[in-house]
Amino acid sequence: MRKQIAAANWKMNLTYQQAEELIDQILNADISLKAHQSAVFAVPFPYLIMAKSELADAKSYFVAAQNCYTKRSGAFTGEVSAEMLQSIGISYCVLGHSERREYFGEGNAMLAEKINICLSYNITPIFCCGEPLTIREAGTQNSYVEQQLKESLYHLSADQLKKIVIAYEPIWAIGTGKTATTEQAQEMHAHLRQVLSKQYGDVANEISILYGGSVKANNAKELFACPDVDGGLVGGASLIAADFIQIMRSLK
Repeated sequence: MRKQIAAANWKMNLTYQQAEELIDQILNADISLKAHQSAVFAVPFPYLIMAKSELADAKSYFVAAQNCYTKRSGAFTGEVSAEMLQSIGISYCVLGHSERREYFGEGNAMLAEKINICLSYNITPIFCCGEPLTIREAGTQNSYVEQQLKESLYHLSADQLKKIVIAYEPIWAIGTGKTATTEQAQEMHAHLRQVLSKQYGDVANEISILYGGSVKANNAKELFACPDVDGGLVGGASLIAADFIQIMRSLK
């Protein structure tokens, strides 16, 4: 079975003390993850070392950065490099989140560079893709998301692609009052896998594809039951211990 992942994206939330408390509450739930399951915590940069320390003895728990820069080092004030992340033992990095694309102008070419540098430091990219409302309403979501994959991932070899996690975010279903159905989630995940299959063959069946459209405690089990949904990239619900615990327990 493909790796099933519950990934928490805390975004720019929580104080240091609140972050410690949240991790402790989740650890105290004593969740026993199976060999094919993982929990990943994408925490703000100041909390990476703390989270790494807190989760050090927890099996199948990992820490992710929420972003990194395209260069190894240099005069890039305010940026954080993949080399820095590797030096403190960070395993994952979220790349191309819709907020990074929208607010900070990150495009597919830049994200290809970030993918490359993460892989060169043995950090697993969680590559985000997804379409805004205008694209969904025009019915061109499949080609739109396919283009994101082509421009950011298709330069990779099959062996490199195996090291990528993909997260599909239906941007139109986040904060718009509209809701993506489980059928729509499965439809897009199946399309993504088909697109990868055309380029890479059977390797596509080994790639974990997470769903990132308002995953909550009360819909996670239904979403994760879809054959091509391999877990979730969870925003708001990951900030509530009881909710994220339930989401972790919903992995198949």
